[in-house]
Amino acid sequence: MAEFNIFEHEYVPEHYLVDREEEKAILKQLNLTKDQLPRIKKTDAAIVALETITGEIEPGRIIKIVRRSRTAGVFVAYRVVVV
Repeated sequence: MAEFNIFEHEYVPEHYLVDREEEKAILKQLNLTKDQLPRIKKTDAAIVALETITGEIEPGRIIKIVRRSRTAGVFVAYRVVVV
């Protein structure tokens, strides 16, 4: 049975693991701390799938989510991985 890649589905937005150096710049730009970011569980299907690409993602890392729509264009959101 073939594996299903959830990122190929049209309704799943793009997820990227943010580089540690970029994390600092993002938090500074948004004037936030990691505690103030919305959370995403390590067991979320998108995180599990992303780990097959990037390797294990530790709690506390930031994920960049890029949503595209006809009305809003491109919307970028950030989430911090939690247990």
